Amino acid sequence: MNFNELNIIPPILHALENENYEVPTPIQEQAIPPLLEGRDLLGCAQTGTGKTAAFAIPIIQRLGENLVYSKDKRNIKALILTPTRELALQIFESFRTYGAFTNLRYGVIFGGVSQKQQEHVLRRGIDILVATPGRLIDLFNQRLVDLRQVEVFVLDEADRMLDMGFVIDVKKIIAKVPQKKQTMLFSATMSRDISEIANSILVDPVTVTVTPVSSAVDTVQQSMYFVDRYNKRNLLEHLLSDPSVESALVFTRTKHGADRVVRDLMEANITAAAIHGNKSQNARQMALNNFKKRVTRVLVATDIAARGIDIDELSHVINYELPEVPETYIHRIGRTGRAGLGGTAYSFCDINEKPLLRDIQKLLGREVAEAEENPFPMEIFVADNKPKQKPRFSSQRRRR
Repeated sequence: MNFNELNIIPPILHALENENYEVPTPIQEQAIPPLLEGRDLLGCAQTGTGKTAAFAIPIIQRLGENLVYSKDKRNIKALILTPTRELALQIFESFRTYGAFTNLRYGVIFGGVSQKQQEHVLRRGIDILVATPGRLIDLFNQRLVDLRQVEVFVLDEADRMLDMGFVIDVKKIIAKVPQKKQTMLFSATMSRDISEIANSILVDPVTVTVTPVSSAVDTVQQSMYFVDRYNKRNLLEHLLSDPSVESALVFTRTKHGADRVVRDLMEANITAAAIHGNKSQNARQMALNNFKKRVTRVLVATDIAARGIDIDELSHVINYELPEVPETYIHRIGRTGRAGLGGTAYSFCDINEKPLLRDIQKLLGREVAEAEENPFPMEIFVADNKPKQKPRFSSQRRRR
């Protein structure tokens, strides 16, 4: 099947052709037809499956066909709610790409930056708004946002929204949009809380499930390195000495940990940058853009900041620290191996992370293969035995 068979209007098909999009992904193939019919939808899909286009194309088509020109300011007809600034910008750019040959207007609002430019966009009038919850509530309370004319509401990355503590804000926003509307909810996982929200806002929804959370991307080769905490730095530098690691997205659990890894890499003359919640929006965008352009070889990120990062042909994901939530492991390695391309995921596990590994493997339903070659094998086998510091010996020093 190709996009021409999905009853998509010519302006959108033209935009898709310009992007060399010919064949829809499974979630696009399954979601677009019922959404074009106006059905509500519950989508369970992890990152990299093409879900943004799955909801953006039907929204653009619905609003583009019914666009009424008037001298009055345009009202927001579609609201897409998403948890992070990076994801909001990514979705906004996708709407502008797919709707390039329509006369629709798009806007994006998020926190961490001045709201003046966002105020200007809202006052000018837009048809489609992409927003993060906190900034949307702020601007609504300032009476700068009017949601009374919303016809389509999308709750994207609902699981991450709850993880980040946005549940109260989300419920406030849901209460402010019209009860009669088309609603879509997308989540990589389907917990009890997500199911409760879905049941409260969806009406007779179509359910689309693509790549269940318990199955990692098939094209990603996974390896586990058992290594002591103090040797993770050495192991990371060793792996990055391989020129086949063209670009690497490295995950840490904390912001300070991300900054520390960047400092270590820079000392080893490896170009790296960090992206996390303590960075300004401009700094985060600069780091991401430099990474995409291959100016920076390594991007070190926390999980919340990384949600929404969409990088073509990312060769490697490295879990410097295992995540505390096993589903997060799926999200992390899903950053590589996208769009059917191959990818590699390395994970480091020290003795204190063994319980986290057990939870991940239980979710996967199988063990992650141990790396065949490990120059820094685990030497500490007693949990909570965490040496504050141990001398670092590079391979060059050992040879001396």
